[in-house]
Amino acid sequence: QVQLVESGGGSVQSGGSLRLSCAASGDIYSMSYMGWFRQAPGKEREGVATIDSIGSRGYADSVKGRFTISQDKAKNTLYLQMNSLKSEDTAMYYCAADRIWWWLSANYTYWGQGTQVTVSS
Repeated sequence: QVQLVESGGGSVQSGGSLRLSCAASGDIYSMSYMGWFRQAPGKEREGVATIDSIGSRGYADSVKGRFTISQDKAKNTLYLQMNSLKSEDTAMYYCAADRIWWWLSANYTYWGQGTQVTVSS
């Protein structure tokens, strides 16, 4: 079992920045692939960014150049640095983990509870 706990969400004005964190515990050493997802009210969950154990990354086109995914293995923590935030980035943000790289597809096995990001224009 793997436990994921997100933090760092909040309210920010358009153009601002936030850094999300996802603390992992449990059988994390077998989880080679992690990702950040978001879901706005009335919309499907969408992949935002993903990373593998050696640091290869992938991003949704909507966040390329603005968001950066990273990990600190010593702290068992995944991060999402979000810059130049827009109102359309408003959503609940989730981290996810799995032994299979689902890329930006929401097929990951383990999920956190989410952290809310609200961007006001």
